[in-house]
Amino acid sequence: MIPSSTYRIQLGPTMTFADVAEIADYLAALGVGAVYTSPILAATPGSTHGYDVVDPSRASDALGGEDGRMRLAGELQELELGLVVDIVPNHMGIADPKANPWWWDVLTHGREAEHARFFDVDWAGGPVLVPVLASDSVDDLSIEDGELRYFEHRFPIAPGTDGGTPQEVHERQHYRLVNWRRANSELNYRRFFDITTLAAVRMEDPAVFDATHEALLRWIGNREITGLRVDHPDGLTHPGEYLRRLREKAPDTWIVVEKILGPDERLPTSWPVDGTTGYDALRLVCGVFVDPAGEPVLSELAGNQDLHGMETERKRWVAEHLLRAEIRRISRLDVPEEALLEYLPRYSVYRSYLADGEVSALPSGEVGERMLAHPDSELTGRVEQTAAAVMAKGVEDTTFYRYNRFVALNEVGSDPGRFGVPVDEFHTRLAAAVESSMTTLSTHDTKRSEDVRARLAVLSEIAGEFADTVHRWTAKAPLPEPTLNLLAWQTIVGAWPISVDRLRAYLEKASREAKISTSWSDRNADFDDAVAAWPATVIETLGGEIADFVVNRLEGPGWSNSLGQKLIQLTMPGVPDVYQGTELWDYSLVDPDNRRPVDFEARREILASVEDAAPPIDSTGAAKLRVVSQVLRLRWERPELFTGYAPLSATGVAAANVVAFSRGEGDLVAVATRLPVGLARAGGWRDTTLPLTGSFTDVLSGQTHESFALADVFSRYPVALLVRSGQ
Repeated sequence: MIPSSTYRIQLGPTMTFADVAEIADYLAALGVGAVYTSPILAATPGSTHGYDVVDPSRASDALGGEDGRMRLAGELQELELGLVVDIVPNHMGIADPKANPWWWDVLTHGREAEHARFFDVDWAGGPVLVPVLASDSVDDLSIEDGELRYFEHRFPIAPGTDGGTPQEVHERQHYRLVNWRRANSELNYRRFFDITTLAAVRMEDPAVFDATHEALLRWIGNREITGLRVDHPDGLTHPGEYLRRLREKAPDTWIVVEKILGPDERLPTSWPVDGTTGYDALRLVCGVFVDPAGEPVLSELAGNQDLHGMETERKRWVAEHLLRAEIRRISRLDVPEEALLEYLPRYSVYRSYLADGEVSALPSGEVGERMLAHPDSELTGRVEQTAAAVMAKGVEDTTFYRYNRFVALNEVGSDPGRFGVPVDEFHTRLAAAVESSMTTLSTHDTKRSEDVRARLAVLSEIAGEFADTVHRWTAKAPLPEPTLNLLAWQTIVGAWPISVDRLRAYLEKASREAKISTSWSDRNADFDDAVAAWPATVIETLGGEIADFVVNRLEGPGWSNSLGQKLIQLTMPGVPDVYQGTELWDYSLVDPDNRRPVDFEARREILASVEDAAPPIDSTGAAKLRVVSQVLRLRWERPELFTGYAPLSATGVAAANVVAFSRGEGDLVAVATRLPVGLARAGGWRDTTLPLTGSFTDVLSGQTHESFALADVFSRYPVALLVRSGQ
């Protein structure tokens, strides 16, 4: 069943099944249609996210186990809330081999193991390489309790292979413990991207599918799960085949896929899914609040970077260095490594889907011709899988930390080279949108939250002033690398007020992902120390100036943009998702910053306070919660209002400063202010009006309108949700 909306919860040590059950009544009161959680299956001990599943046959003990899961299911059913869960078909966690019985079996018995077929291991390459050693030495191995030990790491000893020194026992095993630095070039099992502790599974094997989905499908059959979010389908050998099998087993379940679509890309038509997880919607909603007039100034401020060249160069570097093991494995299918290194970076999207008849994304060239001739071949599957990893690591995880002219656009599914989204394109795309697809503004994977991006959008309206400010601040407190410097200033104003610790943690991640002056694997101690010291210095010396700039120039227009983005996302075609905590202002950055605990008690109190009256727009965020709750409740109670789509154009001197559309055959109209700084500078709404007739009530402000001068419609909020009176 398609939910009216979803609310994303990040499960973990501080948010268990019992904790979700405790807030379920709040979510129901908010108007949510379904609770949407991160993975619920047993994960690596100590996991903070659940994407490292170790046993798909049972619910996570750390989250409350089967008893906790059942109690949560009962509570949600009592409140008529659905449950959408995140599933991870591409890989399993192997950081703690003992915790994963299937991987332990493989390490114990090698290619003769019962579960050898479950993992994508290149058995022709010899024993399984396990990259955990700090060096090439095995001198620190020991044997304890019948296991081979390397400090805290435990590994099995195959039957009949004990006796002698630990090093001699090690040489008899079906695996080899090796220097962690050998992973990127020599590993002989496929990983999730370049993460060696996440081993890819062979989901194309029906037996693997059945074993990994048995519990999930049983819970679906019991109506304890009503929807699935499929993580990273691009890592699968045959995503379409997998999704068809999943749909066959769960015919009535709402299924969305975490498919990153480029701005001009569409889902393969043969995939029997309800849509995506909403990054395509995020690009449109955020982009329409960006002022294209700011592009030249911000481009110059960033040094007129070459985005396309940077992406191509970074993808080539990733293929050659981070994913060299995968390249070498493909090359054994009679394709030269150099040909692959030249070919893979030419993908302009995450991957092609030749087995599903989708060929438009395939780059031309000799490798592509071989793939076209044999779409079901191992070569095709491995090239396509690796192309997705090359794109993710080269663009999303590297270029998006380097190309920093305007970081509000640096999100997956977006093209930072396109400076915003024109209103006409926005309407055209929404008119063709899929009603059953998820829409979102913030996720656990976004680089920065919706409210950070909304505030940053204001910079596009005051680009010259911001450029001057950056130059002035940089002269007083520079960072030693120019692109990181520009990223840091955008980050600090976008997320202000921000603590020294949060800013330090973010800049550490950003600098190491960018891989310019430092990286995760090759540290530059002097540079790292300078970056670590900067947050305290800049907040102490420039904190007052930064606060003044944010409060006087960004805060108010940013709130306007935030409310506009949220109203549009919640009312546009699709199933809107609210990421945990973002019903109030939320100025989070990339994970783990966006996984911090949420104060739900405070949200309960604010929700009660905005039940009957529209609160002011202020730092509490109560106005945003009012917008969220009113729209979600209306979607739950009046689904017929959220059908169809028609653009609505204002008339008058400020017509360009409004984005509006109608739904439900014209009985519901969503209206939002855009480019609020320019609007105020030009003198406000003046004669601008909406071409509506009849009587409408704004469910956000409570006001009824029979004339639609925007100065009146927006007298309370810079957004309005108008419902025809009597409907």
